[in-house]
Amino acid sequence: MAQEQVVKIGHVGPMSGAIAHLGKDNENGARMAIEDLNAKGLSIGGKKIKFELLAEDDAADPKQGTAAAQKLVDAKVAGVVGHLNSGTTIPASRIYSDAGIPQISPSATNPKYTRQGYKTAFRVVADDVHLGGTLGRYAVKELKGKAIAVIDDRTAYGQGVAEEFEKAVKAAGGQLVGHEFTTDKATDFMPILTTIKGKKPDIIFFGGMDAVGGPMLKQMKSLGISAKFMGGDGICTTELFKLAGDAIGEGQVICAEAGGVDGAQKKGMEDFAVKYKKRFNDETKLYSPYVYDAVNVMVDAMQRAKSTDPAQYLPELAKTSGYKGVTGVISFDAKGDIKNGALTLFTYKAGKRDQIAVVR
Repeated sequence: MAQEQVVKIGHVGPMSGAIAHLGKDNENGARMAIEDLNAKGLSIGGKKIKFELLAEDDAADPKQGTAAAQKLVDAKVAGVVGHLNSGTTIPASRIYSDAGIPQISPSATNPKYTRQGYKTAFRVVADDVHLGGTLGRYAVKELKGKAIAVIDDRTAYGQGVAEEFEKAVKAAGGQLVGHEFTTDKATDFMPILTTIKGKKPDIIFFGGMDAVGGPMLKQMKSLGISAKFMGGDGICTTELFKLAGDAIGEGQVICAEAGGVDGAQKKGMEDFAVKYKKRFNDETKLYSPYVYDAVNVMVDAMQRAKSTDPAQYLPELAKTSGYKGVTGVISFDAKGDIKNGALTLFTYKAGKRDQIAVVR
């Protein structure tokens, strides 16, 4: 019998704190991928492989993120899928780069992540230039926004996506009437919303996550603000309904998810959602299918390299082209970004997320 080799793959996301529901969703995607790979009984380089998931919590905190990254490096993982937030992914990426360990982020959208020159950094979703830019153009050209206000939570993600949104609004000839700031831990938005209300916006863009966006929508309603509420993937979750309650007006929220499939590829995502529900007795929240694909892309590179050694399979990972995943076709460019990354625009109607369009 061939000797069995244990190969550790790390995953990091916020398993505690306000967006732990998204962290859990991501970790579940990794767990499902590892279980499916082990069920196949793969052999790489003549050895039977058993994959093991090492899951760490970064609480969406940069300091905790780097500590989790160092822990995984010390545990000699063969690769890492994560982190969820740009604010933890970016500082952690230096630690993985120094150790020569490949990192695939399934959800961090800040452009800086893949523009630091690290050969170990990859991502399977479109970045904020695409995300914020598309939303900014949509606000002016499709929604005909006349007075657009912006709020961001000062995180690497929130600030990054808000800046790209603003750039696109200006380029499309739209008018920005104000930019206010909050934090990812805040619960009271009355002062900034009152300031914004005085400027009579027809669109408010929020750069941040659903844990803040939901309560913000409630406070907007209590102040009688009926502006359209736009945001990136951080608010574009199935959880937003629970967090905002009846404060979401029909078609009021318009958001974009970094990723998405249309046409024939929809079936793969739908099948994944059914399988996920059966395994975890819960709905997919946002990025679990991207985590699932990220783990599989990593292992596909190991198979092509006939090695689980990071130094051996990293060049193959960089050459990934035309990999058919649950989330569509994955190919990496020279920076480690996904080529031709899609975006999906959603709104919320009749108590559910409703797809508007897939944009490339």
